[in-house]
Amino acid sequence: MTQIERGTNVHQSNHLNQPKGHVNAPVPLQPLGSPPPQQTASAWWLLKRFAIITTATLATAVGVTLAMVLPLPTGVASNSKGAPSDKGAVWQTGFQYQVGRPVNILVMGIDRVPGAKEGSKELFDGRSDTMLLLRVDPGDDSVKLLSVPRDTQVNIPGVGLTKINDANVRGGPELAAKTVSGILNGVTIDRYVRVDTEAFRELVDLLGGVEVYVPEPMSYVDQTQKLKINLARGLQTLNGDQAEQFARFRHDAYGDIGRVQRQQTLLKALLKRLTNPTVIPRLPGLVSTLQKYIDTNLSLEEMLALSGAGRQLSQGNFKMVMLPGRFSTPNEFVASYWIMNPEGRDRVMKQYFNIDPSDALTAQARSATDLRIAVQNASSKPDAANQLRRYLAQRGFSNVYIADDWSEKQTDTQIIAQQGDLSGATAVKDLLGFGRVEADSTGDLESDLTIRVGDDWTMPSK
Repeated sequence: MTQIERGTNVHQSNHLNQPKGHVNAPVPLQPLGSPPPQQTASAWWLLKRFAIITTATLATAVGVTLAMVLPLPTGVASNSKGAPSDKGAVWQTGFQYQVGRPVNILVMGIDRVPGAKEGSKELFDGRSDTMLLLRVDPGDDSVKLLSVPRDTQVNIPGVGLTKINDANVRGGPELAAKTVSGILNGVTIDRYVRVDTEAFRELVDLLGGVEVYVPEPMSYVDQTQKLKINLARGLQTLNGDQAEQFARFRHDAYGDIGRVQRQQTLLKALLKRLTNPTVIPRLPGLVSTLQKYIDTNLSLEEMLALSGAGRQLSQGNFKMVMLPGRFSTPNEFVASYWIMNPEGRDRVMKQYFNIDPSDALTAQARSATDLRIAVQNASSKPDAANQLRRYLAQRGFSNVYIADDWSEKQTDTQIIAQQGDLSGATAVKDLLGFGRVEADSTGDLESDLTIRVGDDWTMPSK
């Protein structure tokens, strides 16, 4: 198995054979701290600074991965003789690094630690407000993102039954990685990125805000994080403070799970913002602002390889899913938990991470007509959802229900793989002959799939 590689030269490393559940230590492909051949010290410094900021962007978009899609400047300046300048050499040399095999990165957004000084290691000792497992796969040029709710019930080694957000507090990224691997069929975690949540606000402001539809009024004070939330309903451009309010709002029926859905919504909005050419001039300002908020064991070369991978990524190859499960009932436990669904977990790990479940029976494919489907009207036709429900019933779908109308009208119908069942979503699309599969978990929580009906839906005559 190959490691992250540079150019066409393949580098082998024993660290790839470490036991599952451990964070692999970074193994530099060449000594850090010295410039590559034929590159000046100032250019190498610039390259290193850029790598840090792309990793910061990776981590800060909802705790997150935006370096995977970061647009890079074109038309790099040359000197009067036509030879590349130092900056040109940086781009030409730096992005020869490539991702040579699938890489799994644990990304954690860390709650504010009271009293921790800016720039100190103590900033990263808090609970993980956001936990994401990111897979960069050069085989199909894709990035896949699994959101693990902070209230997920786990047995943390040496600690006991508790919420997964406590793992970082108890044992840092190593224990967090071991815990995540333990509940996800032994998935190997190659690297980690921890980010202080303060970075998210600054990132959004530096990008000039993000456009998001706020589905309901949001208003209360989060005393634990000293955050006043006050957002009106409607489509609007949120600044950094407002985007954090949107991401951290919990006072609805879905609590932490609603937060995961809003984080995915914000991530899509940030992705759209970062692909806007007007954003590029603002990127240099990210360097000094965000690097102090990041802790990672990614090496410089690995950061460059991951950043380079994002240059070829299309939005269709960016797939998101939330760990399938359910809320615990009030009488089950003293605390409230997100209880993982093992069958749904196995399906996600197979389709997103190429890991076969230990119990082959749970991997059996379900018929599309057996899926629990929510139909949600997002069209200008008042009866569209009921029409589609009847149409599905005529074709053998027996577990279909109507969800509340989507608050924002849209042209195209979406088939949302709420529980990560991409093959099921594709099968439904093929049976219906219309719609676009969405690889995220922003649909109705009770569904396997949510069909969000757009204006492209027309009830067939027969």
